[in-house]
Amino acid sequence: MGKKKQKKVFLKNRMREIYQPAEDSYFLSDVLKRTINEKNIKVIDVGSGSGIQAETLINMGVNPKDITLIDVNEEVIKYLLPKFNQSKIIQSNLFQNVKSKFDVIIFNPPYLPENKEEPKDSKLATTGGKKGSEIINKFLEQVRKHLNKDGKIILLTSNLTKGINWLDYKKKLIEKKKLFFEELRVWEITQNLTPVILDISEVKVNKSFLFKL
Repeated sequence: MGKKKQKKVFLKNRMREIYQPAEDSYFLSDVLKRTINEKNIKVIDVGSGSGIQAETLINMGVNPKDITLIDVNEEVIKYLLPKFNQSKIIQSNLFQNVKSKFDVIIFNPPYLPENKEEPKDSKLATTGGKKGSEIINKFLEQVRKHLNKDGKIILLTSNLTKGINWLDYKKKLIEKKKLFFEELRVWEITQNLTPVILDISEVKVNKSFLFKL
C-alpha cells in the first residue's frame, strides 16, 4: 500500500472517531451567529468534536487566541491541534483539566437516552446516559467555577432529554427546531445572582447574649 493511500485510510479511521457536524451542530452554529454579539470575549467549546462551533466563532470575529477547545477523545485533540493552532486545545473529560474562567461556555453534549441497539462507536457521541441527561448534569455541577460573573452558557438539548437538574441557574430557551423525530432546544444559562433576603421575623435572637451586650 502506497504512502498516500495509507494516509487516506488513517484519516478515514480517525474521522470515524470524531463527531462530524450534523443537524444539531449546524443549528447551534446558527444560534451562536444570532445570539453572540461580542467579539472581545473568552470562550470555551466543551466537547468540540470537529470544531465547528469554534470555527463559527472565529468567522464571527472572535480572536482564536481567546478560544479554548476541549474534548475527551485523543483522536479529536490530534485533529484539532493543527486546525486551530492559535487556540488552546485541551484533552479533558468535561472540566477535569481546565482551570480558567470564561465569558461564554458552549456545550453540544451527547443528549439522547440510551438505545441498547445503537452501535458503541456512535453511542459515545449521541448517548447522554439512560435518561440522556447524565452528562449534562455532570457538566452543570462543574461549570459554575469556570463561568465569569456575567458570563453565559449556551447549551443544546432535546425534548427527548429527560431528568436535567438545572440546579439554581437561571435558564432561558432562546431557540428551538423541530426535526422529524425530536425537537432541538438551545438554552442560555446564567448564574442566579439574586441576593438572598433574610426574613428577620424568623430569626431567633439569643436574649441572654443581647443582655450581656
